[in-house]
Amino acid sequence: MTKTAIAVLGIDLGKNTCSLAGLDSTGAVVMRKRMTCDGVIAFATSLPRCIVAMEACCGAHFLGRTLAGQGHTIRLMSPEYVQPYVKAQKTDDRDAEAIAEAATRPTMRFVSLKSEAQLDLQTLHRGRDRLVQARTALTNQLRAVLLERGVVLPKGRTALMRRLDAMMAGDVALSARTGELVKDLRGEWADLDRRIKAYDDEFAAITRQDPQARRLATIPGIGVINASALLAAVGDTSAFAKGRDLACWLGLTPR
Repeated sequence: MTKTAIAVLGIDLGKNTCSLAGLDSTGAVVMRKRMTCDGVIAFATSLPRCIVAMEACCGAHFLGRTLAGQGHTIRLMSPEYVQPYVKAQKTDDRDAEAIAEAATRPTMRFVSLKSEAQLDLQTLHRGRDRLVQARTALTNQLRAVLLERGVVLPKGRTALMRRLDAMMAGDVALSARTGELVKDLRGEWADLDRRIKAYDDEFAAITRQDPQARRLATIPGIGVINASALLAAVGDTSAFAKGRDLACWLGLTPR
């Protein structure tokens, strides 16, 4: 523990080690350390309650919740807001100092800590997005393969599905090997549809159970997917002073 009390602790998160910079009440750097994430948690227990600042990146919400449980005040910031405070050449130690300094600015905008339930929901959405991207890539490949054989497929997944089913029934002449390939890709497509639907059903169940998500789903054009995604990203909206701020964060600004 440092002799001078730490008022602000800046943490630059890393995969294996984290860089720490401690500022006193005047803003002077009084401590620099490097340690693992577990070491940071143990070290924080020896500190008086202070402000702990981090960039809102991977691992920040977990560490933030853990340190908040020790009584510290957590301030998360977007990395783009921290960048102007980095001095000279970028290093992990200077990043930690910049994070600590940025957290003391009265006009700084902070990111709310996400709960474990929010992170779980956000992870589900990212898993679904990956499957949707894989399905899109697969259908594009199908179109390209068949276009090389002179077969032009219609737009839209439903129309494409019907056309493929007709081709597999022998409606269009294809070589034996191409026919097997199309059949294999069609089976992979069906499996992706099944897995995506499982996610959609889970999002629908979450929306039915959560009052905030139910209200969001009543907005025209939102639906259960967007409602649950907003719930995961925004939470209780305490980070926004008014609805206009949330609209700007979503990109819904006047032309």
